Amino acid sequence: MSNLRLFEPALSDSFESMFKRFMAPMRVEAEGGSLDMRVDVSEKDGTYTVRADLPGVKKEDINVRIDGNIVQIDAEVKRDKDTKDSGGKVLRRERYYGAVSRAFTVAQDVDEAKAVAKYENGVLTLELPKKATTESKRLTVQ
Repeated sequence: MSNLRLFEPALSDSFESMFKRFMAPMRVEAEGGSLDMRVDVSEKDGTYTVRADLPGVKKEDINVRIDGNIVQIDAEVKRDKDTKDSGGKVLRRERYYGAVSRAFTVAQDVDEAKAVAKYENGVLTLELPKKATTESKRLTVQ
């Protein structure tokens, strides 16, 4: 038996794989596109590390807010003015613009005073130390 197969996409693809592709999540983009923020959150040694993909955003247009255990990231990409040559026209526009906001919670309150934000190569990195928890105090009943 030979391991070679004739590549005939319409005939060789199993029904199961066609069904999986059909049911796979689709991405529908509005005209002009929209900014999408992907976020990874990890925890190590009493610190949460957040990495958010924000390609094309200027660091001046990023705002991070922390309220207890709630972290919110706001970003905006401003639309560039069209630069046309004499008599030129825009044939296709796929670059995104607009504002995006993402909020999420972490398990423990964040120490805002020690938090650090860095933005490099389109990736925002947040180092969010956990706030020191106070031990519960037992009261003596008199």
